[in-house]
Amino acid sequence: MLSIKVPIVAKIMGKSEQFVRIGLQRKLLPFGTAVKVSESRYSYHISAAQFCDYMGLTPEELIRLKGA
Repeated sequence: MLSIKVPIVAKIMGKSEQFVRIGLQRKLLPFGTAVKVSESRYSYHISAAQFCDYMGLTPEELIRLKGA
């Protein structure tokens, strides 16, 4: 388990994708990074392990939630 995508993180957190993206851009969420790749585009990396720690999930729970 390396990284997970913004839509999955947003769904599990019960937040919007925009919330997750801006949180990563402003370094308010401690489980990933946002890298500016052009004037108006970012690339996101969300660590599955750090996200599990933040949310209090086991890797197995994360896998189950990803499929739900």
